[in-house]
Formats: sequence, C-alpha cells, structure tokens
Amino acid sequence: MVALTFPDGARRDYPENITGLDIAKSISPSLAKRTIAMALDGKLADLSDPIDHDAKIEFLSRDDPRALELIRHDAAHVLAEAVQTLWPGTQVTIGPVIENGFYYDFFRNQPFTAEDLPVIEGKMREIIARDKPFTKEVWSRDEAKRVFADMGESFKVELVDAIPEDQQIKIYKQGDWFDLCRGPHMTSTGKVGSAFKLMKVAGAYWRGDSKREMLSRIYGTAFARQEELDAHLKQIEEAEKRDHRKLGREMDLFHFQEEAPGSVFWHPKGWTLFQTLENYIRRRQIQAGYAEVNAPQLIDSSLWVASGHMATFRDVMFLVEPKEDDERTYVVKPMNCPGHIQIFKNGLKSYRDLPFKIAEFGKVHRFEPSGALHGLLRVRAFTQDDAHIFITEQQIADEVLKVNDLILSIYADFGFDDVRIKFSDRPEKRIGDDAVWGQAEAALMAALKASGRPWTLNKGEGAFYGPKLEYVLRDAIGRDWQCGTVQVDLNMPGRLGAFYIDEHSNKVTPVMLHRAMFGSLERFTGIMIEHYAGHLPLWLSPLQAMVATITSDADDYARQAIAAAQRAGLRVEGDLRNEKINYKVREHSLAKVPVLLVVGKKEAAERSVSIRRLGSERQESMSLDAALGALGREAVPPDVRRMQQAA
Repeated sequence: MVALTFPDGARRDYPENITGLDIAKSISPSLAKRTIAMALDGKLADLSDPIDHDAKIEFLSRDDPRALELIRHDAAHVLAEAVQTLWPGTQVTIGPVIENGFYYDFFRNQPFTAEDLPVIEGKMREIIARDKPFTKEVWSRDEAKRVFADMGESFKVELVDAIPEDQQIKIYKQGDWFDLCRGPHMTSTGKVGSAFKLMKVAGAYWRGDSKREMLSRIYGTAFARQEELDAHLKQIEEAEKRDHRKLGREMDLFHFQEEAPGSVFWHPKGWTLFQTLENYIRRRQIQAGYAEVNAPQLIDSSLWVASGHMATFRDVMFLVEPKEDDERTYVVKPMNCPGHIQIFKNGLKSYRDLPFKIAEFGKVHRFEPSGALHGLLRVRAFTQDDAHIFITEQQIADEVLKVNDLILSIYADFGFDDVRIKFSDRPEKRIGDDAVWGQAEAALMAALKASGRPWTLNKGEGAFYGPKLEYVLRDAIGRDWQCGTVQVDLNMPGRLGAFYIDEHSNKVTPVMLHRAMFGSLERFTGIMIEHYAGHLPLWLSPLQAMVATITSDADDYARQAIAAAQRAGLRVEGDLRNEKINYKVREHSLAKVPVLLVVGKKEAAERSVSIRRLGSERQESMSLDAALGALGREAVPPDVRRMQQAA
C-alpha cells in the first residue's frame, strides 16, 4: 500500500502502483474529467503514472498556474505533428517551453516563412479537435535509435545518444504520431485548447553550434484562456510601439553598427541622458557614504585566475594575446570586483575603517553570442553602477538592509513602484566551501527577513562566488526586468589576499558585498525608454524644451528666450527654420521633446510663450519668466528636490 496525503490534509491508503487517474475517478467522475495532470511531492507527473511510494498528491486542472507549462509543452508536440503532416520528410529536433511560450526546431531544405504559420495553425486546430490521448511508453535505447533511424530522424538518434545511461527513454504518443520526450503531458491533445498562436519563424543552429546544421524555428505561445492570450498579444503590440531601438532612432539617442557588435554609439542627446543617469547615481552614492574609484581596463590574467573568474567565467571573457615585448596575457575586465579588492588592499585597513565603500561606473566587456544581442538590453560592452562594501561578518545584515533601502528608493524615483525581490542561492558551478556558502546564505536570508519585504527563491542562480538578492522591476505594460543586485561574498576577498586588522590585532578576511542598482546603465536606459514610451520625465529628458518660431519676425526674441532658458539650467534648443509651425510640432513630437515653447510676433511683443506639452493638444500662454520658472522647478531631479526641501 501507499499512503497519499491530499491538499486538505486528509491521508488515505491505496494499492501500490495505482494511477493518479484511478484515484481521481474513485473520488469523483467530474474530478477525473477536469484533471489534466498531478503533482507528487510538488513535482508534476502524468496522471496515468503508477504511484509506488508515499507522497503528497495534488490534482491539476487547466486553470492551475502550474498547468500553463504543460499546455505550452503539449502545444509544441501538436505543432510538430502538424508540420510533419503538412510537409512529410521534415525532421523534428527539440521543442521546449520558454518564457511566454514555446518553440520547435525543424530541419528541412526550405525554411518556413511567416506565410506558413496560418496553415500550420489550421492543422493544429484539427489535431486538437481530434483529442487523441497522450500515452507514454518506455523503449530500450537500441529500439529508439532503430525506429528513429528507420524514419530518417537523425537528430532524434543523436538526442537518444545524449540521454544519460541512468535515464529512461520515454516516447509520448498522440494517436499515430509520437515523439521522444521527458514529459510530463496532459491527458490528451484536446486539453491544449484554442488559446494559442504561432508568432514568428527564425533560424537556429542545431545545438547552438554554428558549425552544425541550420534549422528552421517556429515560435508560438499558448494560454489556458482566450482572454489571457488576447492580453499577451496586446502587450506584444504595445511593446513593439515602445521598442527602445525604434524610439532611440526617433529621439536621436544612439545607434549600433556591425563594426562594433554589442557596443553603443551614443549621440549627443543619448549621452546627455546617460550622464544624467550617472550623475543621479553619483549623488545618491556620495550621500550614502561611497567613495568613487576607477580600476584599470586591462589586468593580467593571473589576477582573474586567482579570483576564480578564469575557471568559471572564461567563456564570456575577452583576452588580449601576448606581444613580443610582453609575454603576459591580459583580460579586458568583465567585472570590477578584483580591481576593487586591489584598491582595498593598498594600505593597511583596520576594523575602524569598515564599512569601506567604493563605487565605480566601470566599463566591462563580456562576450554575448551575436544572435543574443538586442539593442541596449543585451550588449557586449556596458557600464555598471558597481560598488563593493568591505565589512565584518557582524555588519552583513545592517549593510544589506541599507543597500536594499537605497535600491528601492532609487527605483521609486524613476517611476518603478512594483519591485520584486528574488533570493538566489548557490549555483552548481561555484568557488568556496559549502560551509562558507551556508554562512553567506544564512546572513543574507537574515537581512532579507529583517527587511519585511516579500521575496521568492531563485534556486541555484547565485553568483559563482556568493548568494545574492535580485531586484526585478515591473514596467508600465507588465513586463519584468531584473536590474539591481546585492551579493554576499565570503570567497573572493580571501582568494585575493584581502584582510583587515581587528580589535585584537589579528588579520581577518573581510566580507565583501557586491552591489549594483541600475545594473547596466545601458540596459536600464533601454528599460526606461520603453517604460515611458519615450515620454521621459522633464528632469531626465536630454532635450527638455524646444523654442519654435511661428514666423521669422520672432527670431530675435526666440534667441533671447533660448539664452534665458539655458541660463536657468534648462536643456533647450531652438527651431527657427522657415517651416510651418504644425510641421515643427509634428517633428518634435515624434522626437519626444517634452515641451514646445512656441513664439510669434504677438509673444515677442508681450515677452510671453505659448506652451505645448508632448501628447497634449492644449496650449497655455504665460510670460517667459513664469514659464522658465515653472519648468526649472519641474526639471529638478527628485533626489535634489528632497535635499532642497530638507535644507
């Protein structure tokens, strides 16, 4: 017998190897009908799986949030069957669930096009309507390879060979069609439902290897209900309008080009925005007791070996090969932490010097595959608002709480009030003893609990040198972005020989907190542009106002207005071209200039301006001095405003 515990706490005994479906039927026919899978001790399983051990059991319906992954997984199988039905001879490879959907990679001589998607969707709906049950079989390795080889499915043969010897070879059938798969699946294809859509086609190398075959990838998404799919498609539509790459062109902020993949060419307005962000963080750091430093861009590779980066981070590092007059290999820094430890080590430190806080707007370089590069959001060269805090073990909780409060207040200044915190513990690939990791995780957890903020566990996603808290922002259209982080490191300072003298004159290795608030300034800029759809707050806008003339009679007055605005500290330009005012309004609205100060003969005579705000048809007339005073007050950064109010 096996003892099964239900969500309400009830515990019942059943014959060994009874299936979840039989249990559901014994409870209620309606339960069996609406159940699509089960969870045993929290792990999803096929409803038809035999149960051979005591466990906690839950029955899942399609509306259960955990069922969404199964819906998308099954939709990928339905997609593969539809493609092979429509184009016999097409080979299937892999079809995983991904964030917001799924994809399947196919091998065929003629790549798929967007025009093929409606046809494939139609065939998928036919397969779903047939509602064939998913059934699982376990094959021997030799049988699976023979069957797939006879079918001409060479990629599946390779996948069978890649499955570890201690794992079963599972085959899932849906009618006559079948696929190699780990599972689990829902009970039948009909459970996929109708709330799915194929999104796009793309190319992808087999196993991500550019030396291997080019495959044709079809992306799709699926939801439990149509309204959820509609909301997702609406979000995608809105995201396309907000794409920072498109807005960056319209606002003349930056560009990219092939000669420098993954690196940003900042235009004057874009660099002004970048510096506004940097200066904001600089002010906040100074106020919080950080000293700004700058470490070398090229450092001997031996330091990166000692720090542990070479063993765990080598694949993304750029190395400079030795020259004739210097046999050493240098690394273009991918992180700032080893350099900051060298600064800490320069000169004897006492426990009285701790916390020792140093910060750097460090330019780092990491190799990202060319296919993964995405505007400002995924680059190879970026600037971290990086800082390292050297402390005693007793200071961990207090300093983590200070960083936590600082990060959250910064996000609030930029309009991000919905922030989630993730606790990321030890990854599989790491440095340091487990006892040290346990100590670091316990200290970070204590600080997190003391903050009173809700959090979730991000299992195994810590840095290779220590656990961390990750701060995830939710933007105006509901997308999540991981930005800031604070990490407890009990490993790297000791590896690089850092120490301080404690109150008993002993040498003690400091704890080091790694801290970033925006994370990457480039990435945060892209996120912010999309969050605001280019309509940046006045204090952030690189060009805060444009003085535009109606007629040439107002040119001299316009120049006076521009000069007065610049003296008031505003970022202002003028448009004195011989163009109609409606043309100028449209052009500057497209460039997302937040304020237009329109002047003509009447305004020149009255020393006034007509104010038009971005996104509004309403115009307001006021004196030039009053307008500049109001705009000057509005353009004060929020942190400066708080200091002014406190003074």
